[in-house]
Amino acid sequence: MHMKQRITTSLIALAALCAMNSALASDKDLPPVIKSLQSQGFSDVREFPAGAGLRGFAGVAAQEPLAVYVTPDGNGIVGTRLSPDGKRVDEQRITDLVAKPMGDAMFSKLDASAWVLDGKANAPRIVYTFSDPNCPYCHKFWDAARPWVDAGKVQLRHVLVGVIKADSSTKAAAILGARDKTAALLENEKKFASGGIKPAASVSADIRAKLDANQMLMTELGFRGTPGIIFRDEQGLAQRLGGMPQGDAMKAVMGDK
Repeated sequence: MHMKQRITTSLIALAALCAMNSALASDKDLPPVIKSLQSQGFSDVREFPAGAGLRGFAGVAAQEPLAVYVTPDGNGIVGTRLSPDGKRVDEQRITDLVAKPMGDAMFSKLDASAWVLDGKANAPRIVYTFSDPNCPYCHKFWDAARPWVDAGKVQLRHVLVGVIKADSSTKAAAILGARDKTAALLENEKKFASGGIKPAASVSADIRAKLDANQMLMTELGFRGTPGIIFRDEQGLAQRLGGMPQGDAMKAVMGDK
């Protein structure tokens, strides 16, 4: 399924954030406007020093970082503070409080998922992709990634799901249940034009649980179709991209050749 392409900082609420300079704000200390925003989905709220006359709060809303400044009269201002020379004042603070720890938590969940290695295990760059064995755009991404994967620069980790066709789950099961999962994945890709790997005759309870967990994780991370790609940018921040990367987006995902 081809989704609208988008790269954003990955900011899904996944786990308790690690201890940092600013702690998670206690509910009893939160201004009413922040509590109101929480009821609308503002989560993982952390207070940070914002200078005289303001209280600063960092959190997540609609899978994006958000800064809210509360004035002495209790009103909230959502947006970005600028210094007199036009620079963003709290950008690094918001990154440290929200983007970095939540990206790390997201990668921890992906690490623990049922994924199949594509490439060298010691390749320095790791790219996760939610893949359906019947997805034509997943196959195109696999094919476009060959220069990086074959050069040993990138390892793709395919988090398999079965969502596109009736036999998607049984094909995914054939791969996950194979003695050599990487070889089974390669077989599916090389035979993709003629139907791919032979579907498994049945899906065991263990593999069914893995496929269900992968699909739940895909939804949790905000993807509604495949491929759903997660990688780290040059600053080490987790990024998400839905659909086949186009143009410069491929280099952003895979790095330099």
